[in-house]
Amino acid sequence: MAAYKPVVVQACPKLGEKITQDTLYWRGYKTPVQIKEFGAVNKIDFSPVPPYNYAVTASSRIHIYGRYSQEPIKTFSRFRDAAYSATYRDDGRLLVAGSEDGAIRLFDVSGKAPLRQFEGHTKPVHVVGFLSDKYRIFSGGDDYSSNLWDIPSATEITSYSEHTDYVRCGCASKVNGDVFITGSYDHTVKLFDARTKSSVMTIEHGHPVESVLLFPSGGLLVSAGGRYVKVWDVLKGGQLLVSLKNHHKTVTCLCLNSSGQRLLSGSLDRHVKIYSTTSYKVVHSFNYATSILSLALSPEDETIVVGMTNGVLNVKHRKPEEKNEKSPKKRQPAYRTYVKGRTYMPKQEDFCVSKPVKRVLRKYDKLLRSFQSSKALDAVLEPPIMLHTPEVTVAVMQELHRRGTLRSALAGRDEKQVNLLLTFVARRVIEPRFTPVLVTVADMITDIYQPVVGQSAIVDKQFLKLQEAIGKEIDYQEELLEVLGMMDTLFATFTKKRDTYLEENKSNGLTEIIETNMNY
Repeated sequence: MAAYKPVVVQACPKLGEKITQDTLYWRGYKTPVQIKEFGAVNKIDFSPVPPYNYAVTASSRIHIYGRYSQEPIKTFSRFRDAAYSATYRDDGRLLVAGSEDGAIRLFDVSGKAPLRQFEGHTKPVHVVGFLSDKYRIFSGGDDYSSNLWDIPSATEITSYSEHTDYVRCGCASKVNGDVFITGSYDHTVKLFDARTKSSVMTIEHGHPVESVLLFPSGGLLVSAGGRYVKVWDVLKGGQLLVSLKNHHKTVTCLCLNSSGQRLLSGSLDRHVKIYSTTSYKVVHSFNYATSILSLALSPEDETIVVGMTNGVLNVKHRKPEEKNEKSPKKRQPAYRTYVKGRTYMPKQEDFCVSKPVKRVLRKYDKLLRSFQSSKALDAVLEPPIMLHTPEVTVAVMQELHRRGTLRSALAGRDEKQVNLLLTFVARRVIEPRFTPVLVTVADMITDIYQPVVGQSAIVDKQFLKLQEAIGKEIDYQEELLEVLGMMDTLFATFTKKRDTYLEENKSNGLTEIIETNMNY
């Protein structure tokens, strides 16, 4: 009896992931640490001075975490209701935060009680920050106003009421101590100068603005709202440079890396996208468990912290660089050691002993060897095989069809098994490498289970999905044939023109030769 030959699985080349320097750099983080907060994390801000602690605003508390601590090293809880947008000053000594009750509180990082409390907003204050001169604070609230405050006297300097909807984001210029920017749900971004009584520039984003970011040079402004991230040239009066639409849901936060060469955006679609600030193309992305509300990157990109809607804080630390310690190298065997005897040819009087190789068969091969067709098909319809290696499932179906037992293997199945079969066929029948086999399988399933159509809503739904998938593929193929016909016509026209041109050149050449001979 001949030995059983295992099923040959068709190997198809896969497009490998392009490994770039950015891929290697952004993959260099350890397994994330998960920290549970009391509510949705609306703001994360790193201290600009060592040891680079970061403030997390969630619910009615502000927690200060150390770089590697999983428990807060300090807590500010002097809020009657929700706290918003806790932000460090440039020297890392003061912290300012807005609140649901409209008050703005200024804290000393080394203390507990607020140093100052600024009253003036009539509705919740969602955005606060320091101007670069360190002695003034800007704020924006749900009362549509953007205010400027003096820290020493705890008084309001000026108030701008130019927005027509909630003010939910803002930032200050690091170059000019009088300039700050606010973004609102009225779809606009406004640039204010503390020396004037009104805004000096208005930019129309087109969607409710969730986050704004000013480059360190002060010349470029980034706004995020809806699914769009837009980059504007402030020095050219707010000219739009590029509009990015790489997210599937609302973009909620923006961040720059330490060098300013990479822009990060977080979204409700659970992704963080990383863009190059020269080409504005996505160079890498992170995937998270739930929707993202806030994002921060520590100096030198050592730590990336993401806050999510479910109150989880995701912290990733960069892996330490491996130091190449010089160790005495062990002497390796010479090259001839490895190739010794490889080219030896047995002589006539030699007796050759071959060691039998034990062949390990897969589960479906064992079942096929014992002619259990139905069970072999069940073995390759398991979810891990169908999802990750569909070519194995199709190869077994092809082998069963070659043996003539495919129809009997497909018959006699219950509602759950038929649903599984139809799901696989409907999903994979449009792939060119699987189409010839799966079209045959689909025909057999239709013939076998046609009498029971209408008895199961689940099976009927899968049949409709299969019909829809095949219909779309037929329409797609018809469009491709139309395009192919157009291209054939164009190529035929080009060929005809070229032939005509060559004939004209030949005729002209002959005429010239004849005329020359006659003159001679």
